[in-house]
Amino acid sequence: MEALTRMQLYEIGPCEDAYQMGYSIGKHFSNMIRSRLLTDSIFNSQLLPFAQSPKSQKLIHKLTHNNNTKFPSYWNEMKGLAHGSGVPFLHIMILNFRKEILPFIPKVDKVEEEEVSDDCSDVLVVSDAMAVVVHNEDANVALVGHTYLIKATLSNGLSYTAYTYAGELPSCAFGFNSHGLAFTLNSVPPVDSEIAAGGIGRNFISRDLLEATSIEDAITRIRSSQVSVGHSYNLIDINLRKIVNVETASSQRLSVHQVGSTPFFHANMYLHLEVDQVYDENSISRQNRAALLPKTSKHDLISLLGDTTDQKYPIYMQGPTLYTLCTAVIDLDERTLSIIEDNPKKGEVSYVFRIA
Repeated sequence: MEALTRMQLYEIGPCEDAYQMGYSIGKHFSNMIRSRLLTDSIFNSQLLPFAQSPKSQKLIHKLTHNNNTKFPSYWNEMKGLAHGSGVPFLHIMILNFRKEILPFIPKVDKVEEEEVSDDCSDVLVVSDAMAVVVHNEDANVALVGHTYLIKATLSNGLSYTAYTYAGELPSCAFGFNSHGLAFTLNSVPPVDSEIAAGGIGRNFISRDLLEATSIEDAITRIRSSQVSVGHSYNLIDINLRKIVNVETASSQRLSVHQVGSTPFFHANMYLHLEVDQVYDENSISRQNRAALLPKTSKHDLISLLGDTTDQKYPIYMQGPTLYTLCTAVIDLDERTLSIIEDNPKKGEVSYVFRIA
C-alpha cells in the first residue's frame, strides 16, 4: 500500500540511556530531519534568525535552564537526537521549542501568513454504545513527509508508540503506552500576555505523558509543570474506559472536562478554561461545522473528521498552508489505535496497534 511507504515505523530499545535512544532515532531519521529543516520556512525565516540574534539569548538561556532542570533525561534525549542526526543542537532545540519561542519574536520580524504552524481536530465520546476518539493531526506544509512512528521500549520495561515530527521528541501529536494510557493533543491560542517566557515546553510535557501510568498521573505531570504556553490534552485510559479533556495555561492553570455520552468536539480554541485568547476563525468554523454533522456512530465520527464542505476552513485540510497529515482512531472497547493517512472517509488504514 502506498500509505504504508509514506510513514516509517522505527522500533528501538531498551537503550543504555536517554541520550543513546535519542542518538539512535536521530541517526535513523537523519535524512528526514535534515530535509525538514531545509524546507521549513518558519524555522528558516523566523526561529533560526531570532535564535542566532543577541535579543534571543535571555529567552534561550531560561528555556535551557528550566527544561534541563525539570527533565534532564528528556534534555539528554534531545541532545542525542541532534548528535545522531548530525544537526546542530541549537537547531533541534528551537524546533522543539517553536511554540515557546515564536510569541517572543518581534512582530516586525514575523511573516504574518506563516505564524500558524499547526492545528488539530478531535471528536470524543464515551457512551454505552461506543468509546472512541478520532483525531486529525493537522500541521504546516513543512511537515508533509516529515513524520514517523517510534515504538520504544525503556529500560524499566515500559513501552510506548508515538507519532513523531522529524527532529522533535515523541510526541507533540498522539501516542499510547503499555499502561493503557493514550493521548491526543490540540493547540490553543492564548494572547501574548498569557504566555510565560522561558517556561516548560509542551514537547517535554507530552514526552513525559508517554510514561504516565493513568489519567490521574498524567494530570499530575501536566499540573506540576510551569508551562510557557497553554495546550489542550485529550487523555484516554483504555482500562477504565475513560476520556478527559484537559486545558492548560501558564501559572499552572488547568481545567478538566470528563467526556461522556454527548460527543465532544475540540479544535483550537479554549472551551472550558477561562483564558484570554486569540480569535481563530479557522477553529471556530470547524467547531460550527462539526456541530451540524451526525455523531451517532463510530463511522459518523470518522466521516466528520473527513469533512471538506467548508472550502476555506475544512475539517480535513488539504493545503496550501495547513495539511491533515493523518487521522488517528482510538477505540477503547477494541483497545486499538488505527492510523489513516488519507481522508478518513475512504477508510484506508495504514497501521493498527493493539493497546495493551
